[in-house]
Amino acid sequence: MGVQWRIVLYATDKPIANNASQIAFRRVKELNKVLSDYDPNSELNQLCQLSGPGKPVKVSPDLFKVLKRSQALSQETDGAFDVTISPVVRLWRRARRRKQMPDSERLQAARDLVGSKWMRLSEQNQTVELLQPSMRLDLGGIAKGYAADVALHVLKEHGIERVMIDASGDLALGDPPPGSCGWKIGISSSDAPGAKIDRYLQLKNCAVATSGDALQHVVIDGRRYSHIVNPHTGLGLTDQSRVTVIAPDGMSADSLASAISVLGPKKGIALLSQKPGTACLILRHEQGELKSYESPCFSCFELPPTEP
Repeated sequence: MGVQWRIVLYATDKPIANNASQIAFRRVKELNKVLSDYDPNSELNQLCQLSGPGKPVKVSPDLFKVLKRSQALSQETDGAFDVTISPVVRLWRRARRRKQMPDSERLQAARDLVGSKWMRLSEQNQTVELLQPSMRLDLGGIAKGYAADVALHVLKEHGIERVMIDASGDLALGDPPPGSCGWKIGISSSDAPGAKIDRYLQLKNCAVATSGDALQHVVIDGRRYSHIVNPHTGLGLTDQSRVTVIAPDGMSADSLASAISVLGPKKGIALLSQKPGTACLILRHEQGELKSYESPCFSCFELPPTEP
């Protein structure tokens, strides 16, 4: 999935631990072949090539589950999260490499293909139908979280409950380490690369994910654009931000962090208020200053400053 994965676990038997972790890693590799938009032979890309108006395609349970959750979140966020955004994202990847704005006509043509309404799911038949030609799907905002959830489940099936799955900063957490009330997760009050860790969360049996553009952005004509694209405008976000979300599962944390990056603090925190077990911290640059926004429950997961 383009990032490093790490598993931290506690077990009474080293061979059992090694075997279980190897099975979990293999499962993640299998999911990469299902969900990747970079692999031309992935099930996701095969779906995009085979489907079209009047051409529903039967998909695996994994892919269907992720697309179903994606479509639901798109509806909840009025399209702020949308996996049909791939045609626009591909233009922005090229724009970042060339440091040039995408061609306006090509951008408009790509935007015309974006919208969850153009993706029809049949739960009864487990099929997906893409209702416009040349549609492409991008699961970059949700696939890591789902894969982390699955890896966590695999380890629990093998009797390993005290575990942390680290998908390059997106974390799925089981029971805490021995003698601890939770996994101690460090975050920073700054969004600068390599910023000092000065806040700590204590988490168990949940997930946490961060979405930001500190390392992935481009400056064009003096304006800073994020790699995170707003589905409504087809443009990279210009509101420099970092969003950290705590949620009951990795798929929720991953996708909500992406969605809130687009929604902004007011709408993002309002969205989380409808979802039990969720909280977020949002850092944004506004008028030359770094401002912090927290949902009411975020501090409930935080260790006191005297216990770093």
